[in-house]
Amino acid sequence: MTRTAQLGVDIGGTFTDVVLETAGLMHSTKVLTTYGAPEDAILEGMRIVCADAGIAPARLSRIIHGTTLATNALIERRGARTALITTEGFRDVIEMRTESRFEQYDLNLTLPLPLIPREDRLTLRERVNASGEVMIPLDPAAVEALVPMLAGFESVAVGFLHSYLNPAHERLVGRILRERLPHLSVSLSSDVSPQMREYERFNTTCANAYVRPMMESYLSRLRARLAAAGAGCPVYLIHSGGGIVSIETAAEFPVRLVESGPAGGAIFAADLARRHGIDRALSFDMGGTTAKICLIRDATPRTARVFEVARSYRFKKGSGMPISIPVIDMVEIGAGGGSLAHVDALGRLQVGPESAASEPGPACYGRGGTRPAVTDADLTLGRLDPANFAGGAIALHPERAIAALGEHVGTPLGIGALEAAFGTTEMVEENMANAARMHAVENGEDLSGYTMIAFGGAAPLHAGRLCEKLGIDRLLVPPGAGVGSAIGFLRAPYGFEATRSLYMRMDAFDATTARMLLAELADEAGGFVRACDDTATVGTSARLYMRYKGQGWEIPVPIDADLAAAPQAGAIRDRFEAEYATLFGRTVADLPIEITVWAVNAATPLAPVLPVPAADAPHPAPATTRLMHDGQGMAPAAVVLRADLGDGATVAGPAAITERETTVILPRGFTATGRADGTIDIARNA
Repeated sequence: MTRTAQLGVDIGGTFTDVVLETAGLMHSTKVLTTYGAPEDAILEGMRIVCADAGIAPARLSRIIHGTTLATNALIERRGARTALITTEGFRDVIEMRTESRFEQYDLNLTLPLPLIPREDRLTLRERVNASGEVMIPLDPAAVEALVPMLAGFESVAVGFLHSYLNPAHERLVGRILRERLPHLSVSLSSDVSPQMREYERFNTTCANAYVRPMMESYLSRLRARLAAAGAGCPVYLIHSGGGIVSIETAAEFPVRLVESGPAGGAIFAADLARRHGIDRALSFDMGGTTAKICLIRDATPRTARVFEVARSYRFKKGSGMPISIPVIDMVEIGAGGGSLAHVDALGRLQVGPESAASEPGPACYGRGGTRPAVTDADLTLGRLDPANFAGGAIALHPERAIAALGEHVGTPLGIGALEAAFGTTEMVEENMANAARMHAVENGEDLSGYTMIAFGGAAPLHAGRLCEKLGIDRLLVPPGAGVGSAIGFLRAPYGFEATRSLYMRMDAFDATTARMLLAELADEAGGFVRACDDTATVGTSARLYMRYKGQGWEIPVPIDADLAAAPQAGAIRDRFEAEYATLFGRTVADLPIEITVWAVNAATPLAPVLPVPAADAPHPAPATTRLMHDGQGMAPAAVVLRADLGDGATVAGPAAITERETTVILPRGFTATGRADGTIDIARNA
């Protein structure tokens, strides 16, 4: 049987999104996530979309899967009983952290507890120095003596000082433990995250060990049950850096699956930018609880190598567990349709980060919620149709929204419910705009030349106003936005990034060592890609993380293939200074420059796409009207069905463009045009 279809699956906290692509058509569904056995939801979703498409699961050529399971296990502390083996004297590194205070004046500062309690952290007498030389050899008998102490554990993390330069001691421990305790899952820091900074490296290795037994079991069950259901095709996983890896790689390094769902959304936006010929895009994903923003240049999302999970102060940078792996760089804030509005002790209107979630939900849901959420404000302002929310599946109650806004916002501030609703949306939109501005400034970017791409259930409601605040003139709302991450999985390349720390100053640059290291990293990363497809063409790209001597953190410096094959100190120095000047507006004279981390990404080429043609001769879309707040007060606004906004059809703001999954709010001064691929192309009037 010819395999002609592919399946994308995104397991979220509430819903599992399943998308089937076959013969150029998309079939999608959402099913409730089944926490006890997540594969149940995947099988149910696969059954639904295969039935819709009229094909058997045996026709699937591949299944690409992203999941929040690893993330949730870290947040909820539902992983395996794990031990840490580390260098004598460094037992408390993961508890001492970096000793920085992310909230300087909070005397009751709460830090997240380490994943592994102190009594489960074991030490060995050994030492490798910062040059990779062995100062104190590791005695194998000392490792043997630990074996009885590990009998009750499911997993172990091994992290020694400077093992990223010389992993011999870690590998000795791994070999002995695998021989003596074959049931034990072993994670070595030199394999998981071979980078400098022991706190981040140890913590990443602990996180990998903590979730590995659970993920190995889940992935094994998933593959077996899919095969039993007739889907005997290969199963792949999307990782946090936006590439596809084999199920075996995912089982070995499950920490790389953290943030895989949001990565799919950024890939979805990047693919749309590529098809529309956009070189600078701002991905804006807003759901019920959070909003995520990502910068995309040349159809490539910006990436980072450290991010945080399980923050004790939600959305407060520095309050979580750092994970040192390649990841798509996003800013996340507590702004969603369920974010709750309140007046604080100083009499200020605040929105979020607390969310009404789905239970009890916003007050207008009529499910017991009494506090006003952003959705209540949108309804009160006329942005939502109470009789046609979610295609009519959920009836909204405007009177409950008005009552909640009046009680919790209007009365304390001495204003009416309508003003309270407008203030609520302005506050949440300003919070998102500030986050986007800060993210852009930190990356040396000016958002005025960007195009926004909005997806997720709540983003189209607020994206137009966000464009006004940010000075952005163009906004795209793609079709299938409600399942954007799952669609993004189908657009991702097979890819893997290999990293390694090796300190090298530019005034003592060793071209031979640099060339050999980059070649080794290319072979390592390429091996993971070829494990997915041994016939695919694999390309590589390299980045060096560099800084001036004395600085605490580095900046990424891309280098092309020719320079990676024949490294030259002068050319690399010039690239660093150009990137540094872009970020900070200046360079520093007479300070030595140093490289700390080397990274090579291997990936298959992106599939070629045909550019989306320009819209046909504009023609007005059929519209009705309803009252909607335009910033000054309630006024008539056009209402258009998205299905009527075909190629070339236009509508001028103020307007609402409605569909089952969401509503696009078009501000005054903007015009929306339908495009051939189903995208709504919104532009500021000249």
